[in-house]
Amino acid sequence: MNRVISSSAYCHSLRQRLRYQFYFSQEEADNFIPLNLELEFSAKTKRVRYIYVENELWGVLRPTDGNFLLTPSSAKFLVEILKSPKLRVIVQTDVSEYIQKGGNVFAKHVIECDPVLIPHSEVIVVDANDIPLALGRLLLNREEALAFKTGIAVKVRKGI
Repeated sequence: MNRVISSSAYCHSLRQRLRYQFYFSQEEADNFIPLNLELEFSAKTKRVRYIYVENELWGVLRPTDGNFLLTPSSAKFLVEILKSPKLRVIVQTDVSEYIQKGGNVFAKHVIECDPVLIPHSEVIVVDANDIPLALGRLLLNREEALAFKTGIAVKVRKGI
């Protein structure tokens, strides 16, 4: 796969996708996606697969649905620029080590959750001090995640 420098039209298209998927404002999308992206295309489908910013993997476009998947570096950046609890599931600090190793987040450990998130949303799991712990997919809505005492709330994809 070869990397190419993105065009401003693709950056605009990607920002619109992120505004839809993550409920970003225009300013948040502009801050998250700079104009100097490098794109890596799939050899089979010829579609964008990986997005790099300054030679660092910034995101992956999932081929099945086109959703943007965060990477540890892009998640850390989002935690810095977005006000809590946006895109976050906040968990008890005593389970931080388990989650950082890739363990799933159980509902009984959830302290707070972004109210606009819906099941199957891409989320950043943070502890009470807003330190990123993992990336994953939310399985419950906010009310369920806070109310349930059993079951998985976030299926962790990668620990940070």
